[in-house]
Amino acid sequence: MPSPGPATTRRRHTKKPFSGEINLDVRDSTPDWEAFLPPKAPAGAPNVLVVLYDDTGMASWSPYGGRISMPTMDRLARDGLTYSQWHTTALCSPTRSTFLTGRNHHLNGFATISESSTGFPGYNSHIPPSNATMAHVLRDAGWSTFWVGKNHNVPIDEWTAGASKKNWPLAQGYDRFYGFIGGETNNWYPSLAEDNHYIDQPYLPEDGYHLSKDLADQALKMIRDVKQTEPDKPWYMWFCPGANHAPHHAPQEYIDKCKGKFDDGYEAYREWVLPRMIERGILPEGTALTELNPMPDGTFSPTDEVRPWASLNDEEKHMFSRMAEVFAGFSEYTDAQVGRVVGYLEESGQLENTIIVYCADNGASGEGSPNGSVNEGKIFGGYPDDEAQNLTMVDKLGTPDTYNHYPTGWAAAFSTPYKMFKRYTYQGGVADPLVIHWPAGIAAKGEVRHQYHHSTDIVPTILEACGVEFPSTYNGVEQTPLSGVSMVPSFGAAPDAPTNKQTQYYEMFGQRGIWHEGWKAVTVHGPVSGKGHFDDDVWELYHTEVDRSESQDLAAQHPEKLEELKALWLEEAKKNDVLPLNDLQIIGNPKDFETFVAMEFHQPAPPSGRFVYYPGTSEVPERSAANTHGVSYKIAAEVELTPDSQGVIFAHGSRFGGHALVIKDGQVHYVYNFLGIPPEDRVSAPVPTSGKHIIGVEFIKEGMGENREGVGPVKLYIDDQQVGEKRIRTILGHFSLCGEGLTIGRDSADPVSSLYGYGFDFTGGEIAQVVFDIADDAYLDLEAHLAAAMSRD
Repeated sequence: MPSPGPATTRRRHTKKPFSGEINLDVRDSTPDWEAFLPPKAPAGAPNVLVVLYDDTGMASWSPYGGRISMPTMDRLARDGLTYSQWHTTALCSPTRSTFLTGRNHHLNGFATISESSTGFPGYNSHIPPSNATMAHVLRDAGWSTFWVGKNHNVPIDEWTAGASKKNWPLAQGYDRFYGFIGGETNNWYPSLAEDNHYIDQPYLPEDGYHLSKDLADQALKMIRDVKQTEPDKPWYMWFCPGANHAPHHAPQEYIDKCKGKFDDGYEAYREWVLPRMIERGILPEGTALTELNPMPDGTFSPTDEVRPWASLNDEEKHMFSRMAEVFAGFSEYTDAQVGRVVGYLEESGQLENTIIVYCADNGASGEGSPNGSVNEGKIFGGYPDDEAQNLTMVDKLGTPDTYNHYPTGWAAAFSTPYKMFKRYTYQGGVADPLVIHWPAGIAAKGEVRHQYHHSTDIVPTILEACGVEFPSTYNGVEQTPLSGVSMVPSFGAAPDAPTNKQTQYYEMFGQRGIWHEGWKAVTVHGPVSGKGHFDDDVWELYHTEVDRSESQDLAAQHPEKLEELKALWLEEAKKNDVLPLNDLQIIGNPKDFETFVAMEFHQPAPPSGRFVYYPGTSEVPERSAANTHGVSYKIAAEVELTPDSQGVIFAHGSRFGGHALVIKDGQVHYVYNFLGIPPEDRVSAPVPTSGKHIIGVEFIKEGMGENREGVGPVKLYIDDQQVGEKRIRTILGHFSLCGEGLTIGRDSADPVSSLYGYGFDFTGGEIAQVVFDIADDAYLDLEAHLAAAMSRD
C-alpha cells in the first residue's frame, strides 16, 4: 500500500516532563519551556477541509452526472477520487455525530435529532465522554480546529444562553465556531452563534448578505489568522453550509442560471440521469431504475408519496420546476463559496497538502410533501398548504419572501436510481456523494472508487492520513473503539479492489437495514409509520454488489442469507444501543403521541407559570421560551414611555409565523402573524401618556379550528383598561423549526410584522421587563409540538 502522505509518524498527545533545574534562587535554576508548550504536528502534516452539505441525493450533482452544476466539486473530482458506494445514516444530526466521533450514531446518543430525543442510551442526544471527538485528538496533536456553519449536535436542553456549554463546539475540541446551532436557518436572516454565544448577522440582504457567503468569509478569516501567526501549523476545518437544507434561498442570478433545466419533470429526470451515472462509472451497467412510489400502501407515510408528473396541471408543473431551479441555484451558489476557499488554498500554496472531503449528510429531502411549499412551517405544523396561494408566489421562490421546499418528486429524482429518500434506510436515504482530493497523498486523478464505506469511516481516514492515533483513554475516560474503518487503503487501490469494511447496520425511526459483505437486508417498514410489531416485519434481501439500486428482492431465493443478516442486525443493534425501536406515529395517532411525549425532554416551567424576560439579553430559543402555542396566555410589559417612544417591545418568530408587541407612529400594536398567511392580525390603540405603564395582552383560547389551531379573542390592555380586542387564530406547533427565538426590545432577525424592518430597536423610553403567564391554561397540543420536533432535521 502506498504511503498515506507526508504525515507518516503516528502521534499521541502525552504530557512532557520538566527537564529544567529548580533551586532556591532563580539565578541558579534552569527553565524548560518545552515542558509546557503544546505538541507540534509532524513536519509536512496535511490540513483537512471537510465540506458537508445537507439533504443531497447522489443524482443531484454534476460529478455524478446530475444537472446541478458544481464547478468546484467538479474540479476536485477531476484531480481526486469520487466514491460510488459511500453511505450515511439517513438523517443529518446522526450523520454529523459520526463525523464528530467516528462512532455509530446510536453510540453517540443520536439515533435521531436532538429535538426528538428520549431517555434511552442511544436516543438522548448527549455524546458520552467515552466517545471523544476527533477535534480533541487533532488539537492535542498540534492542529488548529475550526467549525463553520451548521451544528445540530447541541442537545436541545443546552441551547440557551444560561445552559452548560460542554456540548457546544468549543468544548468538543474546536478552537473557533461560527454558524447556527439548529438543524436549519433562514439563509437571508440566519440565527447565528459565534463560539459560545448568539450574535446578530453582520449585514443585511439588501447589502448583499447570504449565509453561504458569510460562512466562506468566516472560514477564510480563520485560516488566514492561523497562517499569519503560526504558518507551519496545520489546521482542520469542518465547513457545514445551510445548503441544501430548506429553506432553499439563493441570489437571483444563480436561480436564473438554472432556468428551464427541470421543465421536463422529475420522472424524465430519473430516466435521463441514470444512463449518465452509468456512463461516468458511478453505477454498473444494467443498474435498474426503481419505481417512483416503490413501497406498498400502509407501509409508509402518505406525505412521502410522489404525484406523477403527468397528473399535474401546467401551473403546477411550472411551480414545481421553478422549485428545482431554486434548489439547484442554491447548491451551485454555495459551491462557488466553497470555491473561494479552495482558490485561496491554491493561491497560498496550501492546496497540494490539504485533504478535502466534499460530501452530503443524507439523501434528498422528501419533507416538502407531494406539493412542495412556499413556507415549510405549514407542513411541519400540520396546517394544510394552500396550493393556490403558493402558485402566486412562484416568482418569489428563493427570496426572503419565501421559506420554500420542493415536492417529494424531486427528492425521488435527485436520489435516482434508488428507492425513497432522506429518513429511509433504502439506498435513497443513505447513499450519498463523496469526493476526496489530496494531491500530496493521492496519486490517482479523476478515478471512481467502488469500495463500500460509511460516514463512520471519515474520522479514522483523517486520523490515519494525518498520522495521528486515537487514544484508548481520553481525559481519564476509557474510549469506545471507533466504529469505522480507514478509507486510506482505497486511495492507492484499484477502483474495484475489495473494501476493508465488512458490516454496517442502519436504523432510522423504526426502519432497519444491514449491509454485510455485499448483501443488504432492509425492512418494508417506513420511518415514523406507527406500525410497531417489529417481529412481524417483512424483510427484503438485495445483492448490492451487483444490484446497486436494490431493485431485485432475493429474499425468497436466499432465505438462509436473509436469516443470517436479520440475526446480524440484532447483534449489531445490541452492541450499538439501537434498542428500543421507535416508529411512533406522531401525527394522527394520539396513543403513540402520548407515549412519545412522556419520554421526551421537558423544559421545566416556573411553579407560577410565569416567565420573566429583560431587555439587553440574548435571544431565547423557542423551545426554552414560554410556550404560547395551543394555550391561553397573558403578556405584560412594564415600560416607561416618552413622546419619542417607538420600537419592538418583544418579538418572537419571523414573517413566516410569530407575534410581537410594538410601538410605531403613536400606536401600540399587538401583531399575530399566522404562518405568514396575510393579513396579519393586529390589535392597536394610541400610545399612553408619558410615564410608567403596563401594556398587556391576553389571548383566551375558546376552542380549536378545523385544523386544530387555537381560536379565540385577543385583548390589548394599557394598565387596567382594555383598549382593543380581535378574534384570532394561533399557531399550534412552533413559529419556526429552528432559530427566530424570543427577543426583548428588538426583533432579532427576519421581522415578524410588515409594520417595521430589521431590528427596530426600542428607543425613547425604557423596558423594565416582559412577563409571559401561561399558568391559567395547562393545555398543550402535543401532536403539533412533536410534529415540529421530529421534522427539524
